[in-house]
Amino acid sequence: MATPGGRDAPPAGTAMAIAHSKLTAQGQISVPAEVRRRLGIGPGSILEWEQEGGRIVVRRAGRYSSEEIHRALFPEAPQPRTLEELEQGVPRYVTARHARR
Repeated sequence: MATPGGRDAPPAGTAMAIAHSKLTAQGQISVPAEVRRRLGIGPGSILEWEQEGGRIVVRRAGRYSSEEIHRALFPEAPQPRTLEELEQGVPRYVTARHARR
C-alpha cells in the first residue's frame, strides 16, 4: 500500500524509522531533534553504538541499571546467607574494621 508521499507502507508489526540522518564526508551525522529529545541528550552528550544481532543500536552512554553494574563487577553470584549469618557478621565486621592497630 502506498503512502501519500508515494512510499510503500511498512508491513504490519514492522518498526518505522523516527528520523533520518545523512553522513558527511568527514564521517559525522546530525542527531535529529526528536531523537535528541527522546534520548535526553544535548551538546557534549556521549552516545554509544552497540551491535545487537543484525542491528546497530545507538543509546545515551552511562545509562545502566544498578543490576547491570553489579553483574559487571561481580560476574559470579555470592553465596546465599541466612539472616542469622548476616546478623552475626555485621558486628564482627564493625569490630574488625574499627579495631586499634
